[in-house]
Amino acid sequence: MVFINGKKEEIEHSNLLEYLKEKKYDTKRIAVELNENVIKKELYEFTYLSDGDRVEIVCFVGGG
Repeated sequence: MVFINGKKEEIEHSNLLEYLKEKKYDTKRIAVELNENVIKKELYEFTYLSDGDRVEIVCFVGGG
């Protein structure tokens, strides 16, 4: 069980990139924080989610 943007979520053992793709996030337009640490985009594939992790995903939107 992990917390994604404050909500409990049951996930299979996967890396962060697999999770983001599964949820259809555009990885070019987001920032991810894992347990209060910002994760660099190039590390998404090598970052694995564990029970109790807290993930915050922020999406950037354009506008004017």
